[in-house]
Amino acid sequence: MVHPIFTVLVSRPELVMDHIAGYAALAQEEASGLGVQVKRRAAAWGAVAIGGLVFLILAGVAAMLGALLHEFHWALVVVPAIPLVIVVVGWMIARQPMPASAFTELRAQLDADAQTLRTIGAKS
Repeated sequence: MVHPIFTVLVSRPELVMDHIAGYAALAQEEASGLGVQVKRRAAAWGAVAIGGLVFLILAGVAAMLGALLHEFHWALVVVPAIPLVIVVVGWMIARQPMPASAFTELRAQLDADAQTLRTIGAKS
């Protein structure tokens, strides 16, 4: 016996396409809310990378100047500390967990459709 879903696929393909379009719209709607958080995390990781590189360069320059001058100056510590603070703040923002509620409606719809297909398959 042919599963009822194949009968619908052959006889009414527009229904299947409408259903798939609904899934795409639901996924896009839920992803748009999540996109802002992903962009924020990507910007934070970029700040960590660039800030870390700038810190290493400035710390190296400060070490060389400190060795050349043979004396301590507060600017040799403060200037590299500024990008280090940016790295720490960016790290804290980037490490925040993603919300657990991402794509819950899409998962619920997929589960409901799978249950419907199981029910239809058991009846045939």
